[in-house]
Amino acid sequence: MADDRERTYNGSYVQSIEKEEPERTFMEETAAEVAEPIRRRDERDEERADGAGLGWLALALSIIALFIWPILLGATGIIVGFIARRRGAETLGAWAIGIGVIAILVRLFIMPFYT
Repeated sequence: MADDRERTYNGSYVQSIEKEEPERTFMEETAAEVAEPIRRRDERDEERADGAGLGWLALALSIIALFIWPILLGATGIIVGFIARRRGAETLGAWAIGIGVIAILVRLFIMPFYT
């Protein structure tokens, strides 16, 4: 080392006592901006609770659509099913979407032959 006055960090002087020393802890390079932020509470449980209620609602709408107002209730069941899937109730949402589609298809393609 040539001169201790040349050894600076961010413009401040780092003191040395004429021997080789490891860098101080404040000179460490960290990458905290890459790490995932700390969650204070688990938000997934709240989403699943909201999604489960919407999933059951969507499933009920789709099942009712098999009997009355298939276009209106089937489409509503499909839309609410997509929202439920997004909020965490993937199975209930998928069933609601499938049954809603079946209700609409039955009304459009099969029921005209029986009326």
